[in-house]
Amino acid sequence: MPESRPPFPPFDEESALQKVRAAEDAWNTRDPHRVALAYTPDSVWRNRDTFVTGRDEIVDFLTAKWERELDYVLRKSLWGFRGHRIAVRFQYESHDHDGLWWRSYGNELWEFIETGLMSRREASINDLRISQSERRLFGPRTDDEDDDVPLR
Repeated sequence: MPESRPPFPPFDEESALQKVRAAEDAWNTRDPHRVALAYTPDSVWRNRDTFVTGRDEIVDFLTAKWERELDYVLRKSLWGFRGHRIAVRFQYESHDHDGLWWRSYGNELWEFIETGLMSRREASINDLRISQSERRLFGPRTDDEDDDVPLR
């Protein structure tokens, strides 16, 4: 199967959790080209107030994002699933070029095609200024870390 990303829809709880963890792991690499390969060539995104279409625009968007959001670390949590769709809530922390730290909270809605590539992503995100001492994300998820994203 050309360009496929298991697990494939329709999703059950186990396969939805695998998809969420794979996305978290990929985004934590901060490699825009690697991340873009999980999406269809014509994937459509809404990220906050920005609209992106296709892998080239995804790469450009993520490149700019990770040039602004330094030391980015992400956690995703499965919120729900049905058929070809998954809902996720997430948090990430990063700092800007001025050294100010931020925690960003959000929800994503994902839609997949039968080959397991994501064809649609809608993200709503809010940012909270935090002090460096309030940070709680310091790298990839550890084996003993809870799968749920804390509310605060």
